[in-house]
Amino acid sequence: MPKILLCCAAGMSTSMVVQKMEKAAKEQGLDVEIKAVGIEEFNEEIQGVDCCLLGPQIKYKLADFAPIAQQLNKPIAVINSMDYGMMNGEKILADSLKLIHA
Repeated sequence: MPKILLCCAAGMSTSMVVQKMEKAAKEQGLDVEIKAVGIEEFNEEIQGVDCCLLGPQIKYKLADFAPIAQQLNKPIAVINSMDYGMMNGEKILADSLKLIHA
């Protein structure tokens, strides 16, 4: 089961994206685990997931988080701001699964 971590400033707005992603996964018959956390939880959570997506509002943290993720061989990317703003769970889910299977 793919495990996806979403990380944003406090984990609030991203939790709504998680709900949209879970709905899309259910509609597609996919079994995934998706979790939203704030930036302070990144270090402890990255180890137990298959990929990490950052909310567009914290894309500046990619420079800090990428080396940690790479050390653990975990793909990391910033969520497309248009998809994030539109709460396009289906597209964000597809993008995260592409990251995992790349």
